[in-house]
Amino acid sequence: MRLRRCFIGIGANLPARGFKTPLDTCCAAIETLTEFGFEVTATSRWYESAPVPLSDQPWFINGVAECGVRKDASSTLTTLHQIESKFGRVRGEVNAPRVLDLDLLDFDGKISTGPAITLPHPRMHERAFVLLPMRDLAPTWAHPVLGLTIGDLIDFLTPEQEIRLYNIRDN
Repeated sequence: MRLRRCFIGIGANLPARGFKTPLDTCCAAIETLTEFGFEVTATSRWYESAPVPLSDQPWFINGVAECGVRKDASSTLTTLHQIESKFGRVRGEVNAPRVLDLDLLDFDGKISTGPAITLPHPRMHERAFVLLPMRDLAPTWAHPVLGLTIGDLIDFLTPEQEIRLYNIRDN
């Protein structure tokens, strides 16, 4: 199978067992992607973002990894869920705090609305914590369904989403 380009959203607002911070967890997740057959070609800067919807839980650390993968989209998503489980992610309540969230944002520009997988990610165009780090990697990317550039999508974001670059030196 040929190498396919995908973008993976990475986030956490709790440290996984054995890690000091959510950032440590996210960095380890990137390393783990290679153990599962992903070729990580680039990573975005890290961002801190308030939970969506807004709540009193801790802020998230978010980034995006650009990868090459030789699996199909469904197998890629299954592998991402396996990595989340390896880090202790338990899927339960929607929008709950989490030790790791890996989202398949875009898979080689593929469009899918099937029951098993929706591509591109169905809410990515509404989320600053996805679009800002993705712009770091692919400033000319366009949403395959909406036909809008990443810059246009960022311009349409609602102003109540709180996000800032994560300054590693301050933490």
